[in-house]
Amino acid sequence: MPRPTAPSSPAPVPAPTPAAADPTGPEGTVLVRFFAGAAAAAGREEQALPLTGPVPLAALLDRLIGQHGPDLGRVLGASTFLLDTVAARRDDVVGPGSTLDVLPPFAGG
Repeated sequence: MPRPTAPSSPAPVPAPTPAAADPTGPEGTVLVRFFAGAAAAAGREEQALPLTGPVPLAALLDRLIGQHGPDLGRVLGASTFLLDTVAARRDDVVGPGSTLDVLPPFAGG
């Protein structure tokens, strides 16, 4: 004769983590790190920029120029970029959770 079993209950669903619940959390932003002259032109060394999805690097740079002005635009025109530690071009795609390093020309080589 089979033994009766207790009715099973569904496993509890974990609560969303703050990052998952907050669209401006790490999955919804790109961390922009400004170095040397780029930091001076932006007036800061870092900025978390909200993203709703992947965008071309050129569009992200346009947003930064719109926020920080033409001085940053001049610096960005001469800068190189690292996207998650890999050299990036303006037509590369930047996604939420990425880190973008802005490297202006450095003197003294």
